[in-house]
Amino acid sequence: MTPLATILRDSLGLRGTKIGCGNGECGACTVIVDGRAICSCLAPLGRMPGRSIETVESLGGPDDLHPLQRKLVERGAFQCGFCTPGVVMSLIALLRERPDPSDEEVRCALQGNLCRCSGYVKLLEAVREIAREGSHER
Repeated sequence: MTPLATILRDSLGLRGTKIGCGNGECGACTVIVDGRAICSCLAPLGRMPGRSIETVESLGGPDDLHPLQRKLVERGAFQCGFCTPGVVMSLIALLRERPDPSDEEVRCALQGNLCRCSGYVKLLEAVREIAREGSHER
């Protein structure tokens, strides 16, 4: 069984999806499938036909950041950046479902995303700002 993460990175060249642990523990490989954030390292490719798959690349590029990405950069929410794509995709999925999430809902949405560099405080601040501004979607 080939995992979705492998195909995204190796066959499609979508390197924004990171493979950290390879067993669903770190969240670096998080993508959105049919509106839900999932760990793509655990998703068998055979279950993907006909599904909507979004990676961090689908949000925009370096010169055209998604409003959430821009806010996270402005806040200095990340240091090394390895976890960033997975965190962004988890937060996008949350904000689509809950445009004004509580801090607890943000924490819950990020449960599967490990970051060794951040204390998550700046992530919470950025999500609060995006929710206040109502600018989480293009």
